[in-house]
Amino acid sequence: NRIGLMSGAAFGLPLHSFHFQKNKKLYVFESDILHILLADSIISTAKRFREMKKFQFLKAGDDMKTITRAKYLNRIIELNGTPDIKIITGIRRSGKSKLMQAYMEHLKTNCENINIIFIDFMDLEFEEIKEYHALHSYVEQHYAEGKTNYLFIDEVQMCPKFELAINSLYSKGKYDIYMTGSNAFLLSADLATLFTGRYIEIHVFPFSFQEYCKYYDNVTDKDKLFDEYSFKGGLAGSYAYPNDRDRITYIKEVYETIVTRDLVQKYALSDTTVLQRLSEFLMDNISNLTSPNKVSQLLNANDIATSHVTVGKYIKYLCNAFVFYDIKRYDIRGKKYLESSEKFYLCDTGIRYAILGSRNMDYGRVYENMVCIELLRRGYDVYVGKLYQKEIDFVAQKGSEKIYIQVSDNISGQETFEREYSPLLQIRDAYPKMIIARTRHPKYSYEGIEIHDIAEWLLQE
Repeated sequence: NRIGLMSGAAFGLPLHSFHFQKNKKLYVFESDILHILLADSIISTAKRFREMKKFQFLKAGDDMKTITRAKYLNRIIELNGTPDIKIITGIRRSGKSKLMQAYMEHLKTNCENINIIFIDFMDLEFEEIKEYHALHSYVEQHYAEGKTNYLFIDEVQMCPKFELAINSLYSKGKYDIYMTGSNAFLLSADLATLFTGRYIEIHVFPFSFQEYCKYYDNVTDKDKLFDEYSFKGGLAGSYAYPNDRDRITYIKEVYETIVTRDLVQKYALSDTTVLQRLSEFLMDNISNLTSPNKVSQLLNANDIATSHVTVGKYIKYLCNAFVFYDIKRYDIRGKKYLESSEKFYLCDTGIRYAILGSRNMDYGRVYENMVCIELLRRGYDVYVGKLYQKEIDFVAQKGSEKIYIQVSDNISGQETFEREYSPLLQIRDAYPKMIIARTRHPKYSYEGIEIHDIAEWLLQE
């Protein structure tokens, strides 16, 4: 029959085998095969639907899951009403725009008699004011007399010479001004020259492990979450993708946009080969002391022609864009900073995994990178310590507070443990000393040195 013919074609069986057969036994046999195939298809389809129900799919127009980044939000709330331009900086896709939106919602909920002027230059609605005179006029036209006027501008760099409009508006003293911008076009190094008035920078990092756990609050196994975070990283936009391939593609695209577009436009670079190879080299050599001269020699040995001057400039560009953070050396005994070489740590370990894969996946280095970024996130000034011929991974300072820190993957072996604690025991001052490693145990002490499990330490306030 026609149904039999269609079903047989769908399953790749020859059509003639479903014609009525004179041999009744053969017909019954082939009919049974069709029933089995149809039953298998129905079971397979039902299984797929059961699997699909495990995922929550976003419909067009739905918002991705968000969490309140309380530390950053509280910092901006503290600055409410201060006579400064507030500038939110950070690597691309680190959550700057979301933070600004969260603060606007806070104002609407908790403040009265306010007027919010919001401009998002990614929105075509504001296309006509992407000229600094037009921007200035638009803001002035939307000023509300007798109210507290807040000005928020997202992606401000899309308006050429925006700083002229902002400086003029700031000088009037009647706006509380907040801005975000692309990491390559609103650099920390440029702020002092762009703005004539006072400004405060609010620097946003990718998700911390604490925020990662808050995002995946339906998972209670912290060890599992830590292992995931070690290679997924903190670029939260990637969490929307349920499979590794799409998630890694997202992270790669964010990284490549910074390196091959933002920095090329900002510094008018004619060729990105050196910049890309340099960035990959720094990722592959996290925790190693590095100098432009050493890197240029290695690149030239691999047929990438460059000079130490170019390498030095490009390292600065990558740090300006918050892809890497440079950590200088500090002579603990001589109490002075050393200029000869420094270490570079990646803004997020997820980028390293996306670009390099599991090549040279040294977890000790990955954990060292995570600790460094967390210390910066907590507001410490961070240095690499030198004591005689030995090295302390980090000297972290904040005001009068100072901590000496060693980081390791596994310290269960006596030789490794001794290698980590012996430099700390040689430091004669009374500041706290600690080893952070993957112990999977509660905090304990050895000869006055605190031993922390890295996952637990990252979850501390």
